[in-house]
Amino acid sequence: MSLAPLLAEPLATQLHAAAALLAFVLGIVQFAAPKGTVPHRTLGWIWVLLMAVVAVTAFFIHGLRMFGPWSPIHLLAVLVLVMLPLAVVRARQHRVHAHSRTMTGLFLGALVIAGLFTLVPGRVMHAVLFGG
Repeated sequence: MSLAPLLAEPLATQLHAAAALLAFVLGIVQFAAPKGTVPHRTLGWIWVLLMAVVAVTAFFIHGLRMFGPWSPIHLLAVLVLVMLPLAVVRARQHRVHAHSRTMTGLFLGALVIAGLFTLVPGRVMHAVLFGG
């Protein structure tokens, strides 16, 4: 394992990876911790901010090009930016089940599944974890 491939990338890619990793770890903490508490809400706002950073920085990463400079991952970034405020609104409306489903979907789709695609050979995170 070496961070050299990631450190050789542009700042947007580095911020994207760091925010995604922090959001992943914080997401696991959120799933395990008691819900509805002040720490849950505080960490939740931090998680939302991290996910917004992940989504926004994705627009500056163009390693996969399918439609000009864009790829399906950019559609996922748009979806994240739409679903984050929706999840917050649902929590504020005390629609706990809807909030939970939205946050779980964001975690699984935007962090776990999308994250697994970063481990494909030829991608930066593959080189970080397995050598390049």
